[in-house]
Amino acid sequence: MGKDNKLHIILLGRRNSGKSSLINALTGQNIAIVSDVAGTTTDLVKRSYEIPDFASVIFIDTAGIDDTGALGEMRVEKTRNAISQADMALLVITDNRFEEHEQQLAEQLKKLETPFLVIHNKRDEVALTPDLKEKLTATYNCPVIDFSTREDNTTPILDALKSVWKKDNAPKSLIGDLLTPGDIVLLITPIDSEAPAGRLILPQVQMIRDILDNRCVSIVLQPEEVTSFLEKTGIRPRLAIADSQVFKKVAAIISPEIPLTSFSIVLARHKGNFKAYLAGTPRIEELKEGDRILMLESCSHHVSCEDIGRHKIPRWLQEHTGKNFQFDFIVGLDAITRPITDYAMVIQCGGCMITGKQLKNRLQPAIDAGIPVSNYGMTIAYLHGIFERATKELTDFKF
Repeated sequence: MGKDNKLHIILLGRRNSGKSSLINALTGQNIAIVSDVAGTTTDLVKRSYEIPDFASVIFIDTAGIDDTGALGEMRVEKTRNAISQADMALLVITDNRFEEHEQQLAEQLKKLETPFLVIHNKRDEVALTPDLKEKLTATYNCPVIDFSTREDNTTPILDALKSVWKKDNAPKSLIGDLLTPGDIVLLITPIDSEAPAGRLILPQVQMIRDILDNRCVSIVLQPEEVTSFLEKTGIRPRLAIADSQVFKKVAAIISPEIPLTSFSIVLARHKGNFKAYLAGTPRIEELKEGDRILMLESCSHHVSCEDIGRHKIPRWLQEHTGKNFQFDFIVGLDAITRPITDYAMVIQCGGCMITGKQLKNRLQPAIDAGIPVSNYGMTIAYLHGIFERATKELTDFKF
């Protein structure tokens, strides 16, 4: 699993609230510098950790939300921006203080639909009052835990994290709702200059595991082998899933009776805003000469002349429309520096290297602004005239 695809848990609070001590306690390692001086943490600190019977996570330690001065304001801004990358949050308070800073953080988390816990830290100095606990529990419908990094073990916090997350985020199968045990799924994976040496890309590996989990059979082959394989075996697969960049070629050789889609489109349904993609992709026809298009790539990689996002999709878009566009490329979770309203369209990659929450938060500003969004697979399917076929099987089921 890629680092950014792990569950991201961010620690938020004032300076000297014990966030760094708490992250050390949670991981059992001294990874964050701790002192009694307010403002010791001046940048994001990330640490991977495996929580048994739960998930691989990344804890994110942040600068105090009450930091001051010119540099302090920059650190606070970085902290607030990092919240959109988090799947869960620990809002750390002390001395029974839940005032404007904490209220703003809680409201931002609620707006992003990010589940959180309130940790009243340093209870060995000042204990949490019953009145505040009752008020916070009622207002935010979240666990409120009185804690001391000097005295307590972290089991109650970890158990609360598990409980809060699992309540609304049970693991979902990629294509399990499309399959019955024993079904055969054809996975068409070209091995070209874009393929990583000696291994498959993450979406292909995830698909194989999902098919196995659903007691089905995956057959993996390259595009050139599809015709002879089907002719020799007489197998009629329940579903064919292809790499998006060979969509056109594969659609021409696989019978229309066999449902066909792509790895990227499956991921779009699994953890993207699929309805927004379905509505936004056909708006390619509304693009105007000189429009600016934002291409969001969730992973960093070497760019070649065959790169799907940097070269092929931009070329196909301009060939299809007969217009010239300006393209901006943002890698990973780097900040989008232009106002989102500068863009006529946003096209997101499959997002296999980031979490569903990160992908949703990444695209939501564009959706809120009425800017059409699509993803690589759906854009390619549309440009090659197979959009309806590539999405039909997935839209026939609930998503």
